[in-house]
Amino acid sequence: MNPSNPSERIDQMIAALTDWRGETFARIRKTILAADRGIVEEWKWMGSPVWSRDGMIAVANAHKGKVKVTFAHGAGLADPDRLFNAGLEGNARRAIDFLEGDKVDERALKALVRAAIEYNRAHLKKNTRGKKGEDA
Repeated sequence: MNPSNPSERIDQMIAALTDWRGETFARIRKTILAADRGIVEEWKWMGSPVWSRDGMIAVANAHKGKVKVTFAHGAGLADPDRLFNAGLEGNARRAIDFLEGDKVDERALKALVRAAIEYNRAHLKKNTRGKKGEDA
């Protein structure tokens, strides 16, 4: 297996999680990828799965008692289903801590991922406009 392939590294990491966290992590990953066909998987920060589309969407980690999904720009996203339950005091990031027995609300998580992509696209357009104006 090619250890430089992010998707294969994520597969290996999930397979190594032999308790409830592996199943939860796999369901979260599947839901994130199903939200948009253009999402890219990456492997960053010494072993963290990252999902991106026009910028970073989220990073996930398995901890001793939880699986944490942190949205890079979560503070700027509408969260009508109130999925965010961690990192609420931050200026940029917001997180979802999944504990043993928690169900993954796939519909709500996909909506949050799509909102993150829209945030990234809007931010990308603003940055592009600013750069064009500087060149003029």
